[in-house]
Amino acid sequence: MKIVVIGAGALGSYYGGRLQQAGQQVQFVVRKNRAQQLREQGLNITSPHGNYEFNELQFTEDVHDIQQVDLVLLTVKGFHLRGALPDLKVLVDKGAKVLPLLNGLEHISILQDELGEANVIGGSAFIIATLNEKGHVVHSNRNHDLIYGPLHPSQQEICDEFEQAVSSAIMGASRTENILIRLWIKYMFITAFSGVTTASNLPIGTIRNYPETNRVLEKALVEMQMLANAHGIGLTERNVAQALEDIAALPDEATSSMHQDRRKNQSLEVEHLQGGALRLAEKVHIELPVIETLYALIKPFEQ
Repeated sequence: MKIVVIGAGALGSYYGGRLQQAGQQVQFVVRKNRAQQLREQGLNITSPHGNYEFNELQFTEDVHDIQQVDLVLLTVKGFHLRGALPDLKVLVDKGAKVLPLLNGLEHISILQDELGEANVIGGSAFIIATLNEKGHVVHSNRNHDLIYGPLHPSQQEICDEFEQAVSSAIMGASRTENILIRLWIKYMFITAFSGVTTASNLPIGTIRNYPETNRVLEKALVEMQMLANAHGIGLTERNVAQALEDIAALPDEATSSMHQDRRKNQSLEVEHLQGGALRLAEKVHIELPVIETLYALIKPFEQ
């Protein structure tokens, strides 16, 4: 399968690497600084599931260099979504379908409006990974799940092809016909988890040690469940309980990618996650006081 990854950060590099390791043709579309780093340092993955070094690394700064493509993995941060649209349109014109692995929900409708509903597959990633000083991937826990599924009846064939491609890849890939529900479950989790860890500037172990702080996390999850249901999704109390169980199982030092970005003084996805939730709430005329407070506390660090 001919796969193009837009965004060679930790997420894109990890999944792109595992797909290449499994024998797929993978190319990365990167910006100038990342291209220079890849030329100088190369790229490899350190992971509990086994390390991988790119012996043959294909990347370009110009999407027009790509001749053939079946699928695009879109792994940019939310604040880079608009900037990626021109490249995505070029690749869709070449016949590609787009599988976005962004956090949040607003990007789905944006991509569908810009690229056409039939060209946007649903997907989400569950992984804790970052780039080290050399730009190499450090995958720090065993979770590396990728879920995907059709959002349009015409996407069964491309999902079949991707299912075959990931069948031998080192990742926890799974296909679902209920991808929209799974996207909302992830959105509920990541908005609460990233919000509390980033606003408090604390890892999850410290948050769990203080019942008062941990309750903020619980209330944020409940608000996100309410938001999903106001949009007709139907999340249950069991979905909230499962999110709390997943958080309880994390090691004490675990934290969100947004909190890691705050520690590094990098741009934050607060507008894409918490801000997006507030805009979605406004559309259905409900209030999210905890999410709104987290948004306000993180906003000064957005950069």
